[in-house]
Amino acid sequence: MLVLIGPTAVGKTALSLSLAKAWNAEIISGDSMQVYRGMNIGTAKIMDAEREGIVHHLIDICDPDEAYSAADFQAGARAAIEAAASRGKLPFVVGGTGLYIESLCYDYKFADNGSDEAFRREQESFAAEHGAEALHRKLAELDAETAERLHPNDLRRVIRALEVYHLTGRASSDQLRGEEKQSPYELCIIGLAMDRTELYRRIDKRVDLMLEQGLLDEVKTLIAGGAGVHSVPMQAIGYKELVQYLHGECSFDEAVIRLKRDTRRFAKRQLSWFRHMRGIEWVDAGENFHNNLQRIHAIIAGKFKDHLEYTSNQSFVDGGNFQ
Repeated sequence: MLVLIGPTAVGKTALSLSLAKAWNAEIISGDSMQVYRGMNIGTAKIMDAEREGIVHHLIDICDPDEAYSAADFQAGARAAIEAAASRGKLPFVVGGTGLYIESLCYDYKFADNGSDEAFRREQESFAAEHGAEALHRKLAELDAETAERLHPNDLRRVIRALEVYHLTGRASSDQLRGEEKQSPYELCIIGLAMDRTELYRRIDKRVDLMLEQGLLDEVKTLIAGGAGVHSVPMQAIGYKELVQYLHGECSFDEAVIRLKRDTRRFAKRQLSWFRHMRGIEWVDAGENFHNNLQRIHAIIAGKFKDHLEYTSNQSFVDGGNFQ
């Protein structure tokens, strides 16, 4: 299984198309927000017309009011991997949601810790009265590692992490750390990184482009379709900031500032997660990236040298724009 990871705006999507063509692959999205229909601009979702004939899995499979977990992703991705392999295609996971990708690569066994609806409602009421930040601080006191990886406005996952602790007396991060982390796959994991200043510049530029493309109208459409303040779309970065503007909590300019700030913080959390993953071959995706493209293909060839039937007839190095 080929895997491409990295923070938001680093260039994963464009590179993934080139690699998929060169290695006869089908792409499995490892993004927790791209599963939702209607969340297109704010998630930088690759649309049908942009996929260049490459099959993509786990995109647009849920409505915004549906719950979707890491365990759901794991099950769906496994099915997609089997389907791709049955067609003689290389399964290729691309994304930036660390828990989703790591749970798939190393076959995490998600414990069925049960649920406590009364406890969830209690935490939702606490957040409504005291604010999402206060609820996030409660989690940080019990499970600092999970709190670091979750944005305070990601109420659904913050509450679930609190619920797991409430039900089991153990932090979610402790449970994951206890996994053996054995992979059922022959893995090749490529990580894209770049100078932090350049990454932040690209994030700001991407936000500006999303706004030009109609992100505000996308948020309005989701709200008109019934997405509530605690629904997944309204908690996601790029959406919650504009909801604050629409609710009169800040000016449009302030919402844009918050959106860029929150996206930079999100990228930092992504990198923090990936730093703890093993087996990643890191590649600089900065201004000299084209010089590193051949190295990426060499890494893949080295990992899959006994399975070269995946290789297409295309040249390993093309002149695509991965910016």
